[in-house]
Amino acid sequence: MYIIPAIDILDGKVVRLREGDYNQKTEYDVSIEEMIERYRSNGTDFIHIIDLNGAKGDFSNQKTLFNIIKKTEMRVQYGGGIRTIDQVNNLLDSGIHRVIVGTQAISNPDFLPALSAAFVKKDNYANKIVIAIDVLDEVIKYSGWMESSPIKLMDYVDKCLALGFFRFLCTDINKDGKLEGAAVDLYRKLLDHSPMIKLIASGGVSSIEDIKELAKYDIRSVVVGKAIYENRISIEEIKEWNLKALSTI
Repeated sequence: MYIIPAIDILDGKVVRLREGDYNQKTEYDVSIEEMIERYRSNGTDFIHIIDLNGAKGDFSNQKTLFNIIKKTEMRVQYGGGIRTIDQVNNLLDSGIHRVIVGTQAISNPDFLPALSAAFVKKDNYANKIVIAIDVLDEVIKYSGWMESSPIKLMDYVDKCLALGFFRFLCTDINKDGKLEGAAVDLYRKLLDHSPMIKLIASGGVSSIEDIKELAKYDIRSVVVGKAIYENRISIEEIKEWNLKALSTI
């Protein structure tokens, strides 16, 4: 299991939210460029960047973010405001390592079939598309976690698998930003239901002990944000852990 450090952006600032609540944000006194360089200079080559404005349909950050991302040699897993097939195509063609799709995949019933038709058989692009599943009490949330989907969690996973998508980013909103431990039970349910998925865990990680607990299961990687900013997990610890996990990413 690989640790992917997270950078969440809101109004051009590096932030972390609590339970996905835009009114419960913590801003950090570091620029996006500085945070990327901090990871890069300490031997991390893979980062997770989320545009929180974009997740709500506000694309004011995107031009700046894209320009920053294009300048880095690091592998970037990017999400927030991906609404069209052209956006996905342009991001992948420009070198983004993985693109996360969330709201559009839930709210537009035609989007995933169209995405599947465009990418599943194209140069292994299905492996570069991440389906975001943001969950609150097993209800899927979208649009910056402000809307609820009537689609049942496992039914949605089955739909995505049938279309050729197999990499999922699952965030338990109850855990997110609290530093109270990861949603192990939720991940176990997902893996019991669909053992073949490539699961990325997100939310609640507070220590290397939480990482060790997640590593007991077939979770491919875990996104860690606030625990790094709050000095619960050091970048050096991440580097050491990841050197042992390069073959599983």
